[in-house]
Amino acid sequence: MSTTELPARHGEPPARHAELMDGVYRWQRHIYDLTRKYYLLGRDRLISGLDVPADGTVLELGCGTGRNIVLAARRYPDARFFGLDISAEMLETAMAAIAREGLSGRVKLARGDATDFDAKALFSVESFDRIFVSYSLSMIPGWEKTISAALAALSAGGSLHVVDFGQQEALPGWFRTLLRGWLRKFHVEPRESLRDVLESESERIGASLRFRTLYRGYAWLAVVGSHK
Repeated sequence: MSTTELPARHGEPPARHAELMDGVYRWQRHIYDLTRKYYLLGRDRLISGLDVPADGTVLELGCGTGRNIVLAARRYPDARFFGLDISAEMLETAMAAIAREGLSGRVKLARGDATDFDAKALFSVESFDRIFVSYSLSMIPGWEKTISAALAALSAGGSLHVVDFGQQEALPGWFRTLLRGWLRKFHVEPRESLRDVLESESERIGASLRFRTLYRGYAWLAVVGSHK
């Protein structure tokens, strides 16, 4: 499959959320990377920590404009990359970016629901060595299911990497108020229970969890290491 084509979907993404995301990003996608670099902090740290094995497979859930996949593909030239997003508008931008970078042979994209996806049907891949989710859980209804689905799709010895908004616990109250108000305009809600859910899911499957607070609580960075 080339990155200029979308494969058949495994089930239909939730219609309302797909339409909402397409509406939000129909125009925003053209300036998304330029504006988000100032406040989606920790993404490059996540990518540098993927430590993808030779000939490894990497899946990004909520791949958006393809910014992260492009950077990761450059950093790990021997790996194969896969991206999933619910927004057709974002995927159009991502596919164009991947083609411009000459990465179409190593990157495949699909439209689907990050809370319920069939990797085999979408990508002809059973499982992945690395899965990462960058600032997407705060936008996904039922985001807890995304974590469960990601862990189920990991290969033995694989790892799940997450970066997202924290609770800004060590930052001034006025800053938290302004940030939350701004994020609501884009249907973004920092997940207060993210650490609890990751701890519960890690315990359920017997995996390790590394959880870091970045920039005085502005962002949270976590790695779940699978032992299955």
